[in-house]
Formats: sequence, C-alpha cells, structure tokens
Amino acid sequence: MTYKEEFIKFMVDSGVLTFGDFTLKSGRKAPYFINCGNYKTGSQLAKLGGFYADCIADNKIPADTLFGPAYKGIPLAVTAVTALATKYGIDASYCFDRKEVKDHGEGGMFVGKKLEDNEKVVIIDDVMTSGKALKETMPKLKSAADVDVTAMVITVDRMEKALDTELSAVQQAYKDFGVKVYSIVNINDIIKAIEDGIVEGREYLDKMKEYRAQYGAEG
Repeated sequence: MTYKEEFIKFMVDSGVLTFGDFTLKSGRKAPYFINCGNYKTGSQLAKLGGFYADCIADNKIPADTLFGPAYKGIPLAVTAVTALATKYGIDASYCFDRKEVKDHGEGGMFVGKKLEDNEKVVIIDDVMTSGKALKETMPKLKSAADVDVTAMVITVDRMEKALDTELSAVQQAYKDFGVKVYSIVNINDIIKAIEDGIVEGREYLDKMKEYRAQYGAEG
C-alpha cells in the first residue's frame, strides 16, 4: 500500500473516518465524517506524525520549523517534527503559540524555536474547513519575524466549496495568503481507496460521488 492508502485505512481503524448520514456544521448532509478528536493514544499519535512527515518529504516541502497553532496543532507539530527526524533524518525545529500572551517568566506569545527572518515555516493542522486558523496564524507569525511560510499541511482536503464561494478552503488560502496547503489525502483518494477495497464502504460510493459532484470545488 502507498502511504496515502495506509493513512486512509488508519483513519478508518481509528474511528476518525466514518461513513453514514451526517449533518455538517454548514447544514450540508454528507455521507462521510472526519473526527480528528478520535486520535487519542500514543501509538495513534506516533503513526499520525509519520504520515505528516511522509507528506512533507513526498512533496519536498522546505521546512526549518514546524508551527502548531494552539491548541489542536500543538501535539500534531510535535509528533510531525519527531517523525521527520526519526524517519527522514530531517532535524527541523518546532514552535507553537499561546492563546494569551505570557507576561511573566520568559514572556511572549510563542513557545519553542524563536522565529527569525527568512525562516522556512510549515504550519501543521488537522483539517481546514473555513481557513480561519490560517487567517489568525499568519499575522502572529509575521509579527514575530519576517518568516517564509512555505506550506500548511493538513490531514484531509475535502475539496469542498465554501458556502459563499466556488473555491475550496484550500484554494481560498492560496488566493488570500499565497500559502500552498498540502493534504496527506483528499476526498478523491478516499473514494479510490473504497473502490480498490482498501477500506469498506462500497455502499456509500454513489452518495459520496453525488456529494462530490454537488459541492466539490474544481481543480
């Protein structure tokens, strides 16, 4: 299996990717649901970090530092930077932000690597629904130093149009910030994995394709 196929199977085995009838926050009725909150053991987190590292290495993304937006991005950046070192010998740094600026001790908004001008930073997050996390993160990073945000890496690209545009959240992020968003897998990979028998779910294939045709962004 490719690392993408392994990741889809891993999501299903972890109860993160499920099939059925779900009403999303947007009000859309979807035949699949992704709940990254179901990664909860050490072995799952270690495996997840390996898939982030695979995606970074596979796409040859330049990375001096991995940044994890508080709070969900923090453990993701930690496990990804560890996997980069152990799997690929790439000893990158990591840092994350605080929700509130610390006014005692060492102070400041960031923990971990002190960011420097021209540093190549990769943002690590779970999924991208509206691009809100990136919108909040970019000014924080730029206020610390004139960093070069080379990419954002997420687990799954739903390739779905937002409510008010024909663009997906991933496409909108590139348009708004010039940041390319890479995903370990996308919805087309998941559909193909079902067709190829990597995971169960053939009874949902037609609904998934219909949903993709109705709400999917082009390209």
